[in-house]
Amino acid sequence: MKIDTIRHSLAHIMAYAVQEMYPGTHFGIGPAIENGFYYDFTLPSEASGEGGTFAPEDLPKIEKKMKELIKQNLEFKKKTVSKKEAKKIFKDQPYKLELLSEIESPKVSIYESGKFVDLCKGPHLKLTKEIPTDAFKLTKIAGAYWRGNEKNPMLQRIYGIGFRTKKELEAHLLKEQEAEKRDHRVLGQKLELFLMDEEVGSGLPLWLPKGAVMCRLIENYLYKELTAQGYYWVVTPHIAKLDLWKTSGHWDLYRENMYSPIKIDEEEYMLKPMNCPFHVKIYQSKIRSYKDLPLKLAELGTVYRYEKSGVLHGLTRVRGFTQDDAHIICEPNQLSEEVTKLLKSGLKMLKTFGFKDYEIYLSTRPEKYAGTLKSWEKATNSLKYVLNKLKLKYQTDPGGGVFYGPKIDIKIKDSLGRPWQCTTIQIDFNLPERFKMTYIDKKGKKQEPMMIHRALLGSIERFIGVLLEHYAGSLPLWLAPVQIWVIPVGARHEKYASQVAKELAEVNLRVEVKNENETVSKKIREGEIQKIPYLLVVGDKEIKAKSVRVRSKNKDLGIMKINKFLKKCSR
Repeated sequence: MKIDTIRHSLAHIMAYAVQEMYPGTHFGIGPAIENGFYYDFTLPSEASGEGGTFAPEDLPKIEKKMKELIKQNLEFKKKTVSKKEAKKIFKDQPYKLELLSEIESPKVSIYESGKFVDLCKGPHLKLTKEIPTDAFKLTKIAGAYWRGNEKNPMLQRIYGIGFRTKKELEAHLLKEQEAEKRDHRVLGQKLELFLMDEEVGSGLPLWLPKGAVMCRLIENYLYKELTAQGYYWVVTPHIAKLDLWKTSGHWDLYRENMYSPIKIDEEEYMLKPMNCPFHVKIYQSKIRSYKDLPLKLAELGTVYRYEKSGVLHGLTRVRGFTQDDAHIICEPNQLSEEVTKLLKSGLKMLKTFGFKDYEIYLSTRPEKYAGTLKSWEKATNSLKYVLNKLKLKYQTDPGGGVFYGPKIDIKIKDSLGRPWQCTTIQIDFNLPERFKMTYIDKKGKKQEPMMIHRALLGSIERFIGVLLEHYAGSLPLWLAPVQIWVIPVGARHEKYASQVAKELAEVNLRVEVKNENETVSKKIREGEIQKIPYLLVVGDKEIKAKSVRVRSKNKDLGIMKINKFLKKCSR
């Protein structure tokens, strides 16, 4: 039996339990999701005794009721009824009636489980005895707009997790506990990297000094790597006239992700959701020859995209973010070679940051798209060719492409095995046509170039969030904003501590002397909380031996000469 079938059945049993405990409840939908299930409800105000809202302490009670229902060995009965009959069955359920009104078929399927009836296609288990009672748990309550539309009523959603065995459930709960410890939002505050301020606005992070250093370290790495690969760096504005976004097609095909126009001197401007139209304009600033291609334009450009408040999440889902963005304009016969280079470069970069496990997806044409079917087929086949040539395993994501072309996405897996999308390589045959981009070929004739959008690390904000959770805040030495604390034992050791710090700083190590009037043990404890890679304690012994006592990751590594410590840092 499929695990999704168990989870879907659990959603129905949870709804049945709520129906029994809170008569008069209105039911939304209850699907299986990754690792579990949920169901959306509207409680009558008199049902719960708490103004029509669930409370965390209600979850164990609902769980208990679910187990009682499961032990009754109820049957999941599927029936096909007419829409007219279904409307009678769900006459007191407004959300079900709304769903029914949109079904074109004269007949619909329903499922009965004891006294609970749901509008549902299934599948479900045959009997509730097939549900293991020790392998599920209700986890949280959240608000959810009906059908995800903020103009609709807010429902209450109860989430649950479900597995085949108790062992799998316990393993998942342990993993969730570990994930909570690694939450980048908590680490960001604890390590003094970034903050969110409601007066500034949701989804707009403020980088603190240490966080700004981390951003700069990643940006410097990208600058060095991409410059060596032949990219030219550009800088573009944060706003542009609405006309530019109309020409690019974003206004017609991407408007739901853009903010409202701003009026300046009677003309309408838009905050940029993308950098690409600006790069096109830079390309068009002079006549281009085939000898200029491929032309690679890179920018660490900040873009702004509308996100609903309910989906914002620390650094990994924000409204303003800096992209590791670049566009490659090339001849059609150069496309496969450039995509090959990009894939190799992207995988190399991810490995540098400590990500070795990943999944690759080929995303194809969505329902809303620009261009012709022929151009989509040709572009998609080019991406398939490269993936097969490099012998990379990949999955197809049907309809997952952006409106202007198919794409390859790389989802890295962190130390807990969770997938994160970072690298994306997208073919665009929309902008070259819309902006009438050309180059002069070998025969002196004008031709339309191909364009590749690519982000190898993705959003810098998102990537830092993923890094923090992957390493649980204990970053590799080269990425740590502060690499070393030098801790003098007493006031008479401060001069030597400063000398050590100066020597380390001369070889570009980021070091601080901790000469506050506090005990050494307190400073060490604080350094370990701050995830400082190396803590160097200096006292009488160390001064006499011209050395330092080294601590790293809560371990005393003993006394080392400065030169030996420097060699350790350079590994």
